[in-house]
Amino acid sequence: MSGATLCVDAGTTLIKAVVFDAAGRELVIARRTTAILSPRPGWSEQDMAEVRDAVIDSIAEAVAASPVPVERLAITAQGDGAWMIDEHGEPAGNAMLWNDARAHAVIDRWESDGVLEAGFRINGSLGNLGLPHAILAWMLTETPDRLDGVREVVTCGSWLFGALTGARGLHPSEASAPWVDFSTGLVSDELFALYGLTGIRGLIPDVLEPDALTQPLRADIAERVGLPVGLPVTLAPYDVVTTATGGGSVTSGSAFCILGTTLCTGVLIDSADTSGEPGGLTLLGGSGAPIVRAFPTLAGTGVVEWMSGIIGTEDAAALTALAGEGTPGARGVRVLPYFSPAGERAPFLDTDARGVIAGLSFENTRVDLARATVEGLAHVIRDCLEASGDAPSELVLSGGGASSDVWCRTIADVTGVTTVRADGTQVGAKGALLYALVAAGEYDSLAAAAEALVTRSTSFEPDEGLRGLFDDRHADFLDTRSALASRWSGWAREGSR
Repeated sequence: MSGATLCVDAGTTLIKAVVFDAAGRELVIARRTTAILSPRPGWSEQDMAEVRDAVIDSIAEAVAASPVPVERLAITAQGDGAWMIDEHGEPAGNAMLWNDARAHAVIDRWESDGVLEAGFRINGSLGNLGLPHAILAWMLTETPDRLDGVREVVTCGSWLFGALTGARGLHPSEASAPWVDFSTGLVSDELFALYGLTGIRGLIPDVLEPDALTQPLRADIAERVGLPVGLPVTLAPYDVVTTATGGGSVTSGSAFCILGTTLCTGVLIDSADTSGEPGGLTLLGGSGAPIVRAFPTLAGTGVVEWMSGIIGTEDAAALTALAGEGTPGARGVRVLPYFSPAGERAPFLDTDARGVIAGLSFENTRVDLARATVEGLAHVIRDCLEASGDAPSELVLSGGGASSDVWCRTIADVTGVTTVRADGTQVGAKGALLYALVAAGEYDSLAAAAEALVTRSTSFEPDEGLRGLFDDRHADFLDTRSALASRWSGWAREGSR
């Protein structure tokens, strides 16, 4: 491998095109921002053409700046949602995103009717507001004309892969939730019937076979970005899986947490188990990778940013730094960080879940609020780890929040698990790199690629002297949540007025 690999990581608001050399080092990073649209409260959409053009522009910038020739492309992107394409391969309106809350009534109905549990027994994933089946069910009831002229419904990665190559189909990770029957690994007609979506089964493309996940770059795109026609383009799994991979979590038993817009905690397993308590997502990684049991919360860095605005720190980084001035336990202040208008989806599902700040008195300061925010999010991570049924010896951290020593150390103390920070700034893109190199035959397996190219930096050992404190605090965290759950629906209704 003499040339470079350019990997696109298309996040919800930030798109990055990263050029890696043969040793997996980041040579160039080109960035573009994209807007989230909210035409009504709780709705979350994006202009698909804007996302596509931002990707193309970022690729062109990275290619122009690369000191070595680019030999291949790879794509990873945000997951879930509904990205609709017309018969010409063009956007059929705005994409509806993973954090969209419009399907509230659909999820509530499916939960009360037992549909969500029945789906989990087949699919291994607990349906939530931002998954395409819920969005499509809402559309069929509320805006059926919106589907006129739609040829297929995909997710962001497959949309971009098709835009660059003309290929049609879903990556296995994208199809996993909610369409795949894990006993067969195929898109399931039984699941469509269960969700009442049999009439639109034809809008969901099939899962791409492994040899179809790499396709030649289209001539018109090649001209725009300054690359050869036919350059190989690999569709990697969506960002949850690739970020785990980029941090070196490639073998069964590995555990990871992405400290991003969503806190996504996950473990790698050899086979799907649909018999336990419904919760989280079960995702196929492909390319011989283990299955990922992921718990992507709706609590994440947005909570830190929101609290930063409330207490008047300069930004999220300043808040986590301020938290470092506090004492463990935040002098009695508690934060239950369920502030998303869509409620929470992992490790429990409640579309009415709402946040709580408790334990305050005149003696508390903004330092205590900052500390309680960081600790509250760490309790969410512990909750997800316990729901996974796994007891890892280490937890690999990545995402923007992982740059904070305070947060990494707090997670170790609250969970009782050693935390390890993934090296490099673009861990999701690094995961896409590994998939592209395995597809190109440069490595025999993801494990071999990770061993050669992935390194870790700082590790944080849990403070055993704080074990009793945080065990008690975690029990209180869960008890408080349980006690408040009966009040959430009333709070949510009042908040929507």
